[in-house]
Amino acid sequence: MTVPQPSLPPRPEYPRPQFVREAWLNLNGPWQFETDRSDTGLERGLLDRALADTITVPFCPESALSGIGETDFLEAVWYRRTVTVPADWTGARVLLHFGAVDHDTTVWADGVEVARHRGGFTPFTADLDGIAAPGAEVTLVVRARDSRHGPQARGKQATWYANSHCHYTRTTGIWQTVWMEPVPRAVALKRPGVTPELSSGTFFLDLPLTANLPGHRVRAVLSDDRGEAVAAEARADLDLCPRLALTVPADRVRPWTPDDPHLYGLRLDVLDADGRVVDTAASYAGLRSVAIHGRKLLLNGEPVFQRLVLDQGYYPDGLMTAPTDEALVHDIELALRAGFNGARLHQKVFEERFLYHADRLGYLVWGEFGDWGCEVGVRDDNQRPDAAYVAQWLEALERDRSHPSIVGWCPLNETYQRLHDRITSLDDVTRAMFLAAKLADPSRPVIDASGYAHRVPETDVYDSHCYEQDPAAFAETMAGLAEDRPYVNAAPDGRPWSAPYRGQPYFCSEFGGIWWDPETAAEADGDQSGTSWGYGARPRGEEDFIERFTALTGVLLDDPEMFGYCYTQLTDVFQERNGVYRFDRSDKVDVARVRAAQTRPAAFERP
Repeated sequence: MTVPQPSLPPRPEYPRPQFVREAWLNLNGPWQFETDRSDTGLERGLLDRALADTITVPFCPESALSGIGETDFLEAVWYRRTVTVPADWTGARVLLHFGAVDHDTTVWADGVEVARHRGGFTPFTADLDGIAAPGAEVTLVVRARDSRHGPQARGKQATWYANSHCHYTRTTGIWQTVWMEPVPRAVALKRPGVTPELSSGTFFLDLPLTANLPGHRVRAVLSDDRGEAVAAEARADLDLCPRLALTVPADRVRPWTPDDPHLYGLRLDVLDADGRVVDTAASYAGLRSVAIHGRKLLLNGEPVFQRLVLDQGYYPDGLMTAPTDEALVHDIELALRAGFNGARLHQKVFEERFLYHADRLGYLVWGEFGDWGCEVGVRDDNQRPDAAYVAQWLEALERDRSHPSIVGWCPLNETYQRLHDRITSLDDVTRAMFLAAKLADPSRPVIDASGYAHRVPETDVYDSHCYEQDPAAFAETMAGLAEDRPYVNAAPDGRPWSAPYRGQPYFCSEFGGIWWDPETAAEADGDQSGTSWGYGARPRGEEDFIERFTALTGVLLDDPEMFGYCYTQLTDVFQERNGVYRFDRSDKVDVARVRAAQTRPAAFERP
């Protein structure tokens, strides 16, 4: 007789691939759900009663995959689920993890508040110790507030009802995996940090702990396909964050590169005074370096031209949530197929499993943040990001700093504000986010803001955005880098937004965006910003698109001072029809010709 197997929940894969414990419980799937349009649910008793609807977590209520599909503004939403804690977690402390919830979240367990978190892009954890006992039931309630009013880090989410231009359907509430795990009560590993040093063939490991106990030690073992390569131990009773150095034997040094994205295995242990393992986790690491030499940005000491594509990370049925893990892989494969070797992960903190696949596939990425949403109607103080921006950025840095595929950080995008003699909130937060990245991870370059307002004079990298569609005019605009006169974005009246260029590595980090929508007539007139939108005049046909793409990319490929570019964009997204692929990921153009246009040698890569 065949025993029926329980069906897997949606997005069943382990959500934290660089810090893996064996025991965990995926809480995706059906939850009770109710909208709370006036945010009065607490007063009306939603905390203590059953909710009216059912939603499929981790998909947001605006998405089709959630089973709700409500795309109007949702001021607040509520979730409820009763969970049985596994009985074999006896003696452990139970943690409840949320990959991301948009935007202000409160969590209760059996009526007790256990967590608050602000920010829609970064993970947080609730400690259920003393509430969730092994073998017992615990009722979880989540309220997420997502006001349409006031400054808030939203990314590309529309702040008016309908999608328009490059603003898309909103995401409210839970949109990444919810899960539980047991950790040792006395002392446990917290998220490790791994920093490679290619020059010495060494990995430096920061192993933060929840406590220090007499006689305890930490141990790390690095392995490759030949088995154990090197191991190290350190005392864990003196330092709250012991540090280990693992130097790879010379005959087993294998740098991580786009062509050979080699990953070493890591096992991390906490040992008690008797040498018994009391906590253990699996991880991995890639040995690579990023360096600056004049205007050159080097990978492992070599000039690798960054052929990047702008990836918005949206899906027709899941919005900001990929419908499956395979969909994340597929997006990377689509980009590689078209000749790109990496991406700007745009206006969103992508889920960590995307970075895991980028690590495996040798895909270069810039870690970014969804900062759009801080506009206010005040002249010359028109953008006011707040302390929550910095807090969320620090959470993103902590989560992602050990991924070898990330070659740089960029916290802000297209901030715009006239430079004048008063220091503004934008100045403060731009510098704070830049310094936060430099402090959290001095091994990578940081762009203070992509395009527009470079307000940190010492930014490691300088860039611009230019959507000029005429190749000759584009070439003229981009000329001058060799004479330290690169194109710099400025206000429409010519007044400066940015501190002057200082000779940093420079690239055009947004260009192209060719409005190619073969399903509509090229000669159509009028405002189509809600149905079909892109940059410049639409090509007359596919041949015209290929010619324009080839010529625009050629301008940047042929500039020996330019270390890379980022083409807008990988796929269409709703009404934004400037992708190399359609929103459903089907081919829109002859991808082989797109690949041929940009995989020829770049001048930057020539000796």
